[in-house]
Order: sequence, then C-alpha cells, then structure tokens
Amino acid sequence: MNNWLSIKKLFISSTGIFIGIFLLSSVSFAGWLIYYKPEFRGKVIGAETKEPIEGAVVVVVYKKHSLISGPGGGYTSVIKVKETLTDKNGEFYFSPYTTLIQPNSIEDYAEFIIYKPGYGSYPNYQVTPRGLNAVSEELFFSKGIGNTGELEALVQRKVELIRVTFGIVELPILKTWEDRNKANMISPTDDDNEWPLLHEMIKKEDQWLENNKVWRE
Repeated sequence: MNNWLSIKKLFISSTGIFIGIFLLSSVSFAGWLIYYKPEFRGKVIGAETKEPIEGAVVVVVYKKHSLISGPGGGYTSVIKVKETLTDKNGEFYFSPYTTLIQPNSIEDYAEFIIYKPGYGSYPNYQVTPRGLNAVSEELFFSKGIGNTGELEALVQRKVELIRVTFGIVELPILKTWEDRNKANMISPTDDDNEWPLLHEMIKKEDQWLENNKVWRE
C-alpha cells in the first residue's frame, strides 16, 4: 500500500511538472509575434510620356517598432530589405513576407524607394502619388495595378481624401544637374550587401554627377 501511494504521488508530481513546462513553453511561444505584409505590386511610368520606365530599382524596407521604452522611448529597426528592377512594362512585384519578431515588438509600416538616374525618385520627387501617409502607401501598392479609389494624403498641410490609381507611380524626367543631384540623395544603410541594386545605381549616378558638374538643360 505504501509503495502504491508513493508511486501515485510521484505520478501526480511528474504530471504537474510536465503541465507547468508545457504552459511556460506556450507562453514563451505566444510572446513571439508573427510579422506579415501582403504582396506589393506597382508600375513606374514617365510623367510626361506615360510610357513604362524599365530598369528602375524598387526597394521595400520591412520594419518593426520596439515597445521597450528607454530614455528616448521605443525605436524602429529594419527586419528585411527586398529589391527588384522594373520589367519592360515598368512593373514590379514583391511576394508576401512573413517572419517572427521578438517579444515587445510590433510590426511597423513598410517603406518604398524607387530610383533610376535621370528621373525623379520616390518618395519626394515623383509626380504621383503625392502626400500619402504610411498606411495609405501600403494600401496603394497592395490593391493591384490600375484600380482606382481614395486614400488619405497630406494636401497643403491638411489630411484629405485624394483619388488615386493604385500602383501607378509617375516619375518626371529631370532636366538639370541640380535636380538629378537632389533625386540622388537617398540614404540607405552602408551595407552594400543589403541594398546591392540600389547602391550600385547610386554609385553610377554619383560618378556621372562628378563628371558632369557643368551640365544644364
């Protein structure tokens, strides 16, 4: 009888330990959050000609935001960078992206860069779309190409709904050295391996700007 009671107590104790470990593991895994972004599509065209721009570098920067606050509060960091070139139709595509992010972090909005020497760069030097906030920008590139709708944008310092053609980015042809220099002022990280296509194109434009300082329209 005493042996049976000892075995029973050992079984209950072992079961409790197992359940405890399982619950702790579940809590641990629950602390890791799933980061997800949908597919992004777009088409880059000349603002004047409406013709496709082939060979433009398109970059998507996936970011997260830390919830741990220090003296300066939380901070944003890059999780992943994807690059591609526009095809002969001026189009680009990024597949959906999913990963895990550490506890105390939340997903932040993706950022987009579009660049080809001789044209205005995105953001800041495009003709359309203009003034999109971070939420609207993600929607702009995730609703397909050519559909129309309304998105929030900053118009003359006021948030308004503007009519957009989703995915279509219009870049102007630049006619002065000064404009090309401004459009080239993109600041990716110094890691060439993380942004190889963009870094290579910027280096080539830097060389062109150096060799053509007196160039004008």
